[in-house]
Amino acid sequence: MNSRKRRAQKGLAIGLLTALVGITVSVIDSGGSFERSAGLSWLFRLRGPVTPPQEVVVVAIDGRTGEHLGLPSQPRDWPRTVHAGLVDELTRRGASAIVFDMQFDKSRVSADDVAFAAAVDRSDRVVLIELVTGKRQPVTDAEGRPSGSIWVEQLVQPLPSLVDAAKGLATFPLPKIDAAVYEFWVFKESVGDAPTLPAAALQVHALKLYPIWMGMLRELGVAGLDDLPADLAGLGKAASLRTIMGRFRERFENDPTAGERLLALIEARSDLPTDQRDLLRALCALYSGDPHRLLNFYGPPGTVPTVFYQDLVDAQGSGTGRSTFDFRGRTVFVGFADLYDPGHPDRFYTVFTNDDGVDLSGVEIAATAFGNLMTDRSIRMLDSAQTAGVLFAFGLFAGALAYLLPALAGVPLVIALAGLYALAAQLSFNATDLWMPLATPLLVQLPLALFLGLSAQYLLERGRGRRMSKALGYYVPENVARDLTDRQVDPHAFNRVVYGTCLATDMSGFSTISEQLPPDQLAVFLNDYFDTLAGALKRQKVDVTEFRADAIMCAWTADKPDAAVRRQAVLAALGASDAITGFKQRHPMLKASLRVGLEAGNFYVGHAGGGGHFVFSIVGDTANTASRIEGLNKHIGTQILATQAVVDGLDGFLLRPLGDFQFVGKSGAIPIFEVMGTETTVSDMQRALSRQFEGALAIFHSARWDAATAAFEALLQAFPDDGPSLFYRTRCGMYSAGTPAPEDARVIRMDAK
Repeated sequence: MNSRKRRAQKGLAIGLLTALVGITVSVIDSGGSFERSAGLSWLFRLRGPVTPPQEVVVVAIDGRTGEHLGLPSQPRDWPRTVHAGLVDELTRRGASAIVFDMQFDKSRVSADDVAFAAAVDRSDRVVLIELVTGKRQPVTDAEGRPSGSIWVEQLVQPLPSLVDAAKGLATFPLPKIDAAVYEFWVFKESVGDAPTLPAAALQVHALKLYPIWMGMLRELGVAGLDDLPADLAGLGKAASLRTIMGRFRERFENDPTAGERLLALIEARSDLPTDQRDLLRALCALYSGDPHRLLNFYGPPGTVPTVFYQDLVDAQGSGTGRSTFDFRGRTVFVGFADLYDPGHPDRFYTVFTNDDGVDLSGVEIAATAFGNLMTDRSIRMLDSAQTAGVLFAFGLFAGALAYLLPALAGVPLVIALAGLYALAAQLSFNATDLWMPLATPLLVQLPLALFLGLSAQYLLERGRGRRMSKALGYYVPENVARDLTDRQVDPHAFNRVVYGTCLATDMSGFSTISEQLPPDQLAVFLNDYFDTLAGALKRQKVDVTEFRADAIMCAWTADKPDAAVRRQAVLAALGASDAITGFKQRHPMLKASLRVGLEAGNFYVGHAGGGGHFVFSIVGDTANTASRIEGLNKHIGTQILATQAVVDGLDGFLLRPLGDFQFVGKSGAIPIFEVMGTETTVSDMQRALSRQFEGALAIFHSARWDAATAAFEALLQAFPDDGPSLFYRTRCGMYSAGTPAPEDARVIRMDAK
């Protein structure tokens, strides 16, 4: 098989893998959460606001309406005569349907309720909302024992007088997905296929065409409609409307071809005006379409034409004349909609939520859903097979091109392919409301195709380089062959002097362990040891880590003195000590505890070495001092020691001053502190030890050896394992026995590393 054919097969394999990953992501994201949040949202934003249909308008109650009317701020506290006046005003001005997205399930003032019901009855075009309540109820078996539970939903209707007066009753629950609203129900299956507010509004809006509609259905031979009224005169109120809507929905569900046949009949009725044919098509789509649809948002709050409540009526329900808006032939949605207050009560997060936090209100979403039904322009999705086909084609081409073409040509071409696809998806969305997958191709398949294609090309070129170097090695010296095939790197480019904190630690008893284990097991032991420590160091974001045989030297660096790098180092030391406790349980042969030394200052980090071999290393007096301090632990019986330069100004730790120590080869003494733990984790015993030790150390510094001996012996009786107390008691004994005492009792001169 020649190389071109193998390369083509690899390109096809990468394309197939990219395609299958995209399809897999689509299957896993069956609920569409990823595509909604990252795909559909972008399609809406790039499309921008669009003009809603002229048949819909919102009458808004906002946070200032009550003040303007001289009424309470909450609409529930208003006299219902105000709403009665609004209904009369909108009816007088020719509204085709009036929809209240407000609850009227509790009686206020009886006379006001009667007046409102009378206005609703006179108008004969008002749709009121029913509240859907849901709760989980237990289920018992035949013997009365609990056997599970079911979710039960019920409709809470308005006042009986309003139920009798309203032309329509409907619910409007909104499904929230990832805290946002994308969808709406047309018919709510869980409450007996009850129509929702937008659906009932459309049917009331279209009642003027009811005789034509019924005539067409009978002409098509749709069964089960004989007992329905043939004209408007036979129509009653809300109960009658729900009956006919339920019957229509049932007939279209039972006869899947009825919708197509009815559309053909509507198109054939050239004698009907265009607006009537459009409305009949909307009714056909209402009853034959999906009961659950995606909202086609028109834009941010206020995009649907909005008239404020206070511009139509006053507190007595009389018309104000302030608004000249033409309501003729329009469906009016009345409810709470504040265009300026992000905290208004009836709000829902959508893709068009404003930057200042103002969301679309429930009444605006209801109006939007009505507009979608009115124009039959809800967002449409590809079905599963179509989605898989699109993702397969995109992934196949993107993956294959990313591998088969040189990177300089392939990357721009694949990105251009993705751009063309995104443009096609956007244009299709703008023109036909078709939602094609966008996030999966652009955010999953495109990066994957480029990664796989370029990685495969890199591996291919790397293999070629190795083969070329080997071939050249037959004819030229090895270093010349390497120079011909590799890029030369200057190791000094990374060298610098920084401020930071050095942490030094090594494994106590390593020589004994290395004698007991064969080399391969010793390597496993060391790797586990280093991995355990490295985890604790990484959790505190260590910058440089250098492994030296059984020891570790690491550093936290900054451009200038910074308490943060000192705190991270101290926390890392405590974390490493805890981690080694768990390590010792896995490896009982390690008996000693971890020893850590900490020092802060300036030091060098960079490449060190020669002869063509370099290591990234930490070099300087700071690192050397940290190593010396680490070694001090074994002399005074401690685990974590730090200099004053490290702990100065750090709070939240229990620090025990151990005195000033002068190391071999050092000209000055260094104040040393034991890090006993954090303030939140140390015990009362540790706090007592620290306090009592400080007093004993003060006696030692005053060169009163007998008194100091007594103080440290008292400490050892209470804390027999305390290393520093034992160290200082031994020193006191030496000085009391005649060993020359230092001139400065505060300085301990170490004669060994």
